[in-house]
Amino acid sequence: MAKTTKKFSLSPLGDRIVVKPASTAGEKMLASGIIIPETVDKEKPAQGTVVAVGPGKHEDGKRVPMQVSVGDTVLFSKYGYDTVKIEGQEYFILSESQVLGIAN
Repeated sequence: MAKTTKKFSLSPLGDRIVVKPASTAGEKMLASGIIIPETVDKEKPAQGTVVAVGPGKHEDGKRVPMQVSVGDTVLFSKYGYDTVKIEGQEYFILSESQVLGIAN
C-alpha cells in the first residue's frame, strides 16, 4: 500500500517559516519529590522542525534565498513568534532572522 504525504495547508510569506515545536516534557520531579515547573527553562531557546518555508525576502530588488529548508531542526528564541493551531496541532510562525541555528 502506497503511503501518501499530506501537503501542509499553510504557506508562509516572505522570510517566514512554520515550525512544529519539539515536544516538551513539562514538569519534572526530583528524587526528593520537589516539582520543577516547565517555566524554569524559559530562558533556553526553543527547538522544532521546519514544516514550511517562505520564498525569501526582497533586498535591493533581488530575492534573498532562505537558509533553512523543510525538515531542518532549528533552535529559536522563545519570544517573537506567532502561534497557530492547524488540525489540532500547534505550530509557530517566525521570521528566519529569529532562528539562532540549525541542529545537525
